[in-house]
Amino acid sequence: MSDPQTVPGRIMAAEMAEQPAVLRRILDEGAPKIRRVAAEIAGRKPRFVLLTARGTSDNAALYAKYLIEILLGKPAGLTSMSTTTAYGAKPDLTDVLVITVSQSGGSPDLVASTKAAREAGAITLAVTNNPDSPLAEVSEFHVDVLAGPEKALPATKTYTAELLALYLLVEGLRGGDGEAARDLPALAAGVLERHAEVKALAERYRFAQRLVITSRGYGYPTAREAALKLMETTYIPATPFSGADLLHGPLAMVDNVSPVIAIVPDGKGGEALQPVLDRLRGRGADLVVVGQQAQVDAASAGFALPPGVPEEVQPILEILPLQLLAYEVTIARGQDPDAPRALAKVTETR
Repeated sequence: MSDPQTVPGRIMAAEMAEQPAVLRRILDEGAPKIRRVAAEIAGRKPRFVLLTARGTSDNAALYAKYLIEILLGKPAGLTSMSTTTAYGAKPDLTDVLVITVSQSGGSPDLVASTKAAREAGAITLAVTNNPDSPLAEVSEFHVDVLAGPEKALPATKTYTAELLALYLLVEGLRGGDGEAARDLPALAAGVLERHAEVKALAERYRFAQRLVITSRGYGYPTAREAALKLMETTYIPATPFSGADLLHGPLAMVDNVSPVIAIVPDGKGGEALQPVLDRLRGRGADLVVVGQQAQVDAASAGFALPPGVPEEVQPILEILPLQLLAYEVTIARGQDPDAPRALAKVTETR
C-alpha cells in the first residue's frame, strides 16, 4: 500500500479543496480591514492606479485592472519593474496608488520597486499572503489575503484569495458593499464537488501537444492563469489570447487537432467573444467552453458554471474547473502537480 504522504498531487488537491473556506474567511474576517484600508486610500484621492506583480499574482493584478477601470472609472496600468530596478528610472508618482500583489511578499524586485514607488510619492499597498513579509514592511498599507500556508508549487487558493481581496478593495474604494461576492463560498464548493466532470474532460488533453486558451473582458485574466497552471504542471505549451488578439493572426494556427479552451463570461465579455467562437467553430476547432450551459451545449465539450453570478466576480469561479483540469491532466500524464520541475515557491527575480 502506498504512503498517503507520497501520493502525487496530494497537496495541490487539498489546497484546491480549501478554497471555499478561504473565500468565507476573507468575507467574514478580512473584509472589515479591507474596507478600512480602502476608505483611507480613497480619502487620499489617487489620480490613477499602477499594479505590480509576477506570475500568478500578475494575472490577479490584471483582474484588478479591469475592476479599477470599469467600476472606478480610473486609469490603471501594469508596471514594468525593470524600468526602476534595472534602468533606474524615477517617475513622479505623486498621488498615484501603487498596488503590489504577491503571494509570499518576498521577491526582491517587487520589494525594490515598491520601495522606489513610495520614495517617488506613491501611495503603496501590498496585497499578500504574508503580513510579515519584506513587501508588507516597505508598503504604507497592507491587505492579508488570509489563504493560510500554501505548500504546493502551483498557486491555487492564494490566487482566488487575491481575486476576492482585490474585488473587495475596489468595492471599498468606490464605497460599495461587495454584495456580489456574498454567495461565492457556497458556489465555489458546488463547482469543486463536480471534480468527476473535469476528470472526464481531462482525457481530451492527456496527449495534447499544445493548447490555445482565449477569453475577453473579465475572463481574460482567467485565460492567462489557466494557461500558466497548465504549463507549469502538465508541461503542455498553452498560449493565452484575448479573443480580439486571436483574430489578428494567431487564428491561423487553430485547426481541428489543437484544442481551444474558451472562457465565456456571462455578460459583456461573453458577448464580445461571440464572433471569435463563431470563427473557431467555422475552422472545426476542438472547442471546449467554460461558461454558461447554452455556450457549453454549442461547443465540443465544456463545463457549465452557475448562472446568475455578477460578471465582475465570475473569474473567482471560472478558474476552479481549470485548476482541476491542470491537476487531472498532470496526473494522467504520470507527473506530480505538487512539484513541477525547475520551480520554486518564491521566485527571486531582480
